[in-house]
Amino acid sequence: MRQSENRRQINRSSRTRLRGQIRKLRAAMTAGKTQELVELLPATVSVIDKAVQKGVLHKNAAARHKSRLTARVKQAAAK
Repeated sequence: MRQSENRRQINRSSRTRLRGQIRKLRAAMTAGKTQELVELLPATVSVIDKAVQKGVLHKNAAARHKSRLTARVKQAAAK
């Protein structure tokens, strides 16, 4: 029980960090901050990859997130 509680807290922390980073990137997209997008995308991809390493996110789900976010950032930067 102690071990599962510790893992739950670690997973929750990692998932919160992941969701917060994605939320920050999407907020920059809606605000139209192109320079900020260029800086946030690599950081977001890094957080997604770390979530996969820690077992919080499946690798295919991570690939889907990275692909969609990158496509949206490129589309927003082209405007």
